[in-house]
Amino acid sequence: MQQAHTAKQEALDAIERMPDNADTEEIMYRLYVLENIRRGQQDAAEGKTQPAEEVLKEIQTW
Repeated sequence: MQQAHTAKQEALDAIERMPDNADTEEIMYRLYVLENIRRGQQDAAEGKTQPAEEVLKEIQTW
């Protein structure tokens, strides 16, 4: 059984996969995106999501 990665380990892995010339802004953006993906996956696993149709209806009222 594989041990779940911690947020720190996931961040280190993501940074390690980036090119050596990545700047701080690019690193921060990548970590921001990964965190939002992680939160979305967690919400989905907990059933805290809305069907796409509902979201599209809400957007149309903006």
